[in-house]
Amino acid sequence: MAHILPLNGHTPQLADDIFIAPNATIVGDVVMGKGCTVWFNAVVRGDVNSIRIGENVNIQDGAVIHCTYQKSQTIVGNNVSIGHNAILHGCKVEDNVLIGMGAIVMDNARISSNSIIAAGAVILADTHVEPGTIWAGVPAKKVKDIDMALINGEINRISKNYAMYASWYEEVIPKEKTL
Repeated sequence: MAHILPLNGHTPQLADDIFIAPNATIVGDVVMGKGCTVWFNAVVRGDVNSIRIGENVNIQDGAVIHCTYQKSQTIVGNNVSIGHNAILHGCKVEDNVLIGMGAIVMDNARISSNSIIAAGAVILADTHVEPGTIWAGVPAKKVKDIDMALINGEINRISKNYAMYASWYEEVIPKEKTL
């Protein structure tokens, strides 16, 4: 069963229809909206500050979402895909964003809507990723603007696929989210 832990007077507030893999961990001051999925070995750790996650967000295997003590909360908008082993730390990610596998987004970075952060990219602290752009590299730099077909294709396709994948587990993983 998933580890959903209250801490320091905060209990994770999770929508009823989310999927949480049995070995995922969600701790503390976390609010997560409808249609979200939290996959195997993912960690959402709202122990030192708050984490707010919108609707239809998939947090893929091994991803870590954390924040910075007394400094930076983490906010994730709607329809966001957070790739395998990605790290979001004390940052803001707006709607319709794809964070690639192994990418790192650091404190006070802002990823604007309709953007893609490439696999393995490192978005440094205080960086602003403009809407509708692709960023890649270490440290990450803007690679190009995204056309709307890619946004409607890749970003939306991945988000919808993860909702479908979660449905495959309905019979094998209990829907229980009690503490």
